[in-house]
Amino acid sequence: MSIIHRATLVPSKLDAIAAWIPTREWAARRDTTGLEAVGAYRFDDPAEGVGVETHLLRSASGTVFQVPLTYRNAPLDGADAYLVATMEHSVLGTRWVYDGVGDPVYVAVTTAAIVDGADQAELVVHSTDGSRTVRKSTTRVRGTGGRSSTSPRLYVRRVIEATATELPHLFGTWPGQEDPIPLVELRT
Repeated sequence: MSIIHRATLVPSKLDAIAAWIPTREWAARRDTTGLEAVGAYRFDDPAEGVGVETHLLRSASGTVFQVPLTYRNAPLDGADAYLVATMEHSVLGTRWVYDGVGDPVYVAVTTAAIVDGADQAELVVHSTDGSRTVRKSTTRVRGTGGRSSTSPRLYVRRVIEATATELPHLFGTWPGQEDPIPLVELRT
């Protein structure tokens, strides 16, 4: 179960991602204008200390980007190159936001989801009045199960294309993408 607080974020997740994507090599020579959120999914950190959320965004020209993020309450040692932004969260305070590929928690929980054939986390929204509600996710992801080797390497498809893979992977659907499509693979 992934806990979400009704809160204000400064900058917003979309604003932070939109400022960061154009600085990435994998986005070079691609349209990164007019980014809009098309979906997101979460996995749980077993230690409950790190938020793990992946965003799917579409550019004005229709390119879909995938951006895995982790949210931490303190800087991650040795991960300065993966820092996307710092945010002020109205409930949790300052959050350090990292590109998930550089965060061992993201790598571990995503690998586990693929190997175990697991779905994304259930979303539970905590309101300031103490009430809790389950939010239905519009994005559905599931691991295929299995391993590609004894020490697999996680490969995140940053630009989503409908190419098949025989490797163990995480696949997903979202509004406008009803056929399951590979998002993350385990490679040797």
